Amino acid sequence: MRVKSYQRKLDIKNGCIDLSHGSGGRATTELVLGLFHEAFGNEWLARCNDQSAFGVRSGRMVMTTDSYVVSPLFFPGGNIGSLAVHGTINDVAMAGARPLYLSASFILEEGFRLSDLKTIADSMGAAARAAGVHIITGDTKVVERGKADGLFISTTGVGVLANGLELSAENARIGDRVLVSGCLGDHGVAIMSRRHNLAFQVDIVSDSAALHDLVAGMVAAGGASIRVMRDPTRGGLAATLNEIAHQSSLGFRLQEEAIPVKPAVTAACELLGLDPLHVANEGKLVAIVAADMADAVLAAMKAHPLGSDAADIGEAVADHHHLVQMSTSFGGGRIVDWLSGEQLPRIC
Repeated sequence: MRVKSYQRKLDIKNGCIDLSHGSGGRATTELVLGLFHEAFGNEWLARCNDQSAFGVRSGRMVMTTDSYVVSPLFFPGGNIGSLAVHGTINDVAMAGARPLYLSASFILEEGFRLSDLKTIADSMGAAARAAGVHIITGDTKVVERGKADGLFISTTGVGVLANGLELSAENARIGDRVLVSGCLGDHGVAIMSRRHNLAFQVDIVSDSAALHDLVAGMVAAGGASIRVMRDPTRGGLAATLNEIAHQSSLGFRLQEEAIPVKPAVTAACELLGLDPLHVANEGKLVAIVAADMADAVLAAMKAHPLGSDAADIGEAVADHHHLVQMSTSFGGGRIVDWLSGEQLPRIC
């Protein structure tokens, strides 16, 4: 007699993660097939292997990996799932590459609500599909109550990079311009406002977004004149430029009035005692570009919806101390160091 395999339907509405979901048995299969495959479904996942094979396009491969431990898991403009997809896509894109595939690994805490997990997984699937990227393999582990903050996600991204394009901080030269793609601090303030139950007159929403199409337009306009690109996530613009300064053995001089920050974010940072330049972003980039092509790259940025507020904010200068200096049109200034942001709570 033929025995039909039985698969219990997940109780998404009322159910919670339990240790059996990480045991590798039937409950694990129910979780993977009934929730993650539903959210990410594609031809690679459908094969149900422990890995996925994919074709390699011409050019060089780019690979990155990251982990996401954001608190709270849900915030204005997104959640840990969409953040994990956007963040890893952007790390690939900062090489000038086109992201192709992602893997996703989940560490779930016993008692985590299945309805919340489904919302997060659905947002990951939607973010990946919108970016033209596929989540093709992954892993799930469950730990006891109190051993994780609900949910941790690790993602790895793979992309392809055209031959001849080599973006690296060591390429920066004296006189290069510093371009940012938009207003700074939105993501970090959105996270902290939700964490501390703060309400502002104007809603502040995370800027989390996939930047690879914006980057493609920049590369088409500027090519090798783009020295390096970074997404100013943890530590914000201050940490990012300080890293580039040390890696390039240069310094940077910024014009404070040119740096785009929304008034609501400025007000929120004043209330929280923060500097917007140290606050994380998840849908912005900073690019160091040769001076003779900076206007063309900036125009390409402004032509894209995610770069409409792009700005030229300063230049690379000779400085054996590798400092990032802020000046104003009224004279005076300050040093923007990367140490003052060390004690910020986790927001990316």
